Amino acid sequence: MTHLVPLSSVDAGRVEELLDDAFGRDRFRRTAYMLRQGMPVIEHLSFAVTDGVSVVGSIQCWPVAVGNLPLILVGPVAVSPDRQGQGLGHSLMHASLGATQPSDVPMVMIGDPEYYSRFGFSADGTGGWTLPGPWEPRRLLLYNPQAIPLPEKGMLGPRL
Repeated sequence: MTHLVPLSSVDAGRVEELLDDAFGRDRFRRTAYMLRQGMPVIEHLSFAVTDGVSVVGSIQCWPVAVGNLPLILVGPVAVSPDRQGQGLGHSLMHASLGATQPSDVPMVMIGDPEYYSRFGFSADGTGGWTLPGPWEPRRLLLYNPQAIPLPEKGMLGPRL
């Protein structure tokens, strides 16, 4: 049996172990890490899944911006390799999206459009944006259900 809990209620070291298992120890070289460097996690949108002993899934959200416009970076979304295919990623995404508040801004992520499109993310509107490292343009995804006007061009990075 698994439990969805606030990310802040689990040991940070266990989350790091999960991220190593899910993405490898070289994950810090990924562009997404450059985007959130030095930023605090957004606690009300970040969750973990535990099985009573281990952290088997997590989702983290971070304050970023494109130009001067604030955004929320979703990710990493991680599920323990031995627990994938059990719906934990879906649960984490629904929990985070369900926790958004009216004051929360559009969300962006680097991910597989084939998976994240089911949650309303798409590359529409991000084609003119750049990132501080390598990325595939089709994987820079936006969730903007309120259709907030966004810049057509700009650099995505930590929110200052």
